[in-house]
Amino acid sequence: MTLLKPLCGATPETYECLRSFCEQRYPEYQVIFGISDAEDPALKVVRRLQREFPRLDLSIVVERRQHGSNRKVSNLINMMAHARHEYLVLSDSDVIVQPDYLSKVTAPLAQPDVGIVTCAYRGVPRAGLWSLLGSMYINEWFMPSVRVAAKAGSRAFAFGVSIAIRRQVLTSIGGFTSVANQLADDYRLGELTRRLGLRTVLSDVAVDTHVREHSLGGLVSHELRWLRTIRALRPAGYSLSFITFGVPVTALAALLARGAAGALIMLAIAVLARVLILFAAQPADKRWQRLLLLPFRDFLSFALWIWSFATRRVQWRDDFYQISRDGSAQLVVRI
Repeated sequence: MTLLKPLCGATPETYECLRSFCEQRYPEYQVIFGISDAEDPALKVVRRLQREFPRLDLSIVVERRQHGSNRKVSNLINMMAHARHEYLVLSDSDVIVQPDYLSKVTAPLAQPDVGIVTCAYRGVPRAGLWSLLGSMYINEWFMPSVRVAAKAGSRAFAFGVSIAIRRQVLTSIGGFTSVANQLADDYRLGELTRRLGLRTVLSDVAVDTHVREHSLGGLVSHELRWLRTIRALRPAGYSLSFITFGVPVTALAALLARGAAGALIMLAIAVLARVLILFAAQPADKRWQRLLLLPFRDFLSFALWIWSFATRRVQWRDDFYQISRDGSAQLVVRI
């Protein structure tokens, strides 16, 4: 199995995250770390891991070549020239996993009708209010929506935090080059494998991803990129997704109905359901504290959903892109 870890920059959690992939209970695996800039601070973290795990097959690929508008995919294309095994696992740099992760996430690939395996994930907030709000978005809106869709039989998803795929399948869809200009490269990989008649499997494994937001502006920019990407990929479903913002929608309905009894009952039901979601998603010792943030979090999400229709422009790190209707991204401004 070859694990591909595209890197760009380093945070205080990077070492912990990358180390978790070096402590896997898996018979034989190769780890390739991809970096586009030799001055990237992530390189020091990888060098440290090479010293600490001398018996592991840890490789570094430093390559500036760009193969499309998606920098992460360009990194993956550069790394693939050094991949030696049939099973491939892709994972973002801010993900932390348990020691049995690789064995569990690759197990479904033994079935010939499986095209791609992906994982649900939990947002782990770092210090600060904005990181906490970002984790609530993941844990209390996005992932519950995915799980409901999965229970209903949908498999129209794949998440960059964790993707497992056979090399043969990847080659059949045109390799990473086929998604080099896609903003949602993970989603497109799943879609292309399904076009071959292969199944997408949602693994029983759930991984953790660190959420680090330094400001309200950063949080808004990040979530608008997600929302506008979803809108480009699934416009009809996205337009109807306002119903998932239960509290803001029923509050607005109660206001328009001038406090009619039926509208207030629906608002009460929506608030109760929302509190239950929070309690299910949050640790027991954090529930009441985070309950105070619930109104702001929900009304912010609803406001961003409305704002997402204003334009197709998004920010990814320091770059600004225009998203086309097919999900491809054109670089507009590079800072």
